[in-house]
Amino acid sequence: QKQRVAIARSLVMNPSIILADEPTGNLDTKTGDQVMDIFTKINKTGATVILITHEPDIAKFGTRTIVIKDGLIESDKQNKK
Repeated sequence: QKQRVAIARSLVMNPSIILADEPTGNLDTKTGDQVMDIFTKINKTGATVILITHEPDIAKFGTRTIVIKDGLIESDKQNKK
């Protein structure tokens, strides 16, 4: 519940950049997908969403995925939508 409230509070000010570190980490799949749908809609309005995740199913929501391993960029690809 606290995680969802924190996400909602961060969106109230209509930020141009959102930094989200594991925003779905402690959420069930349905709620996590809802959060990602919100981030996707916000991104379509022109805001930049930078998301850190270890979950491939969450990473696929992005338009671009950068994989970092041991502090180095391992891959950088555009996701198909």
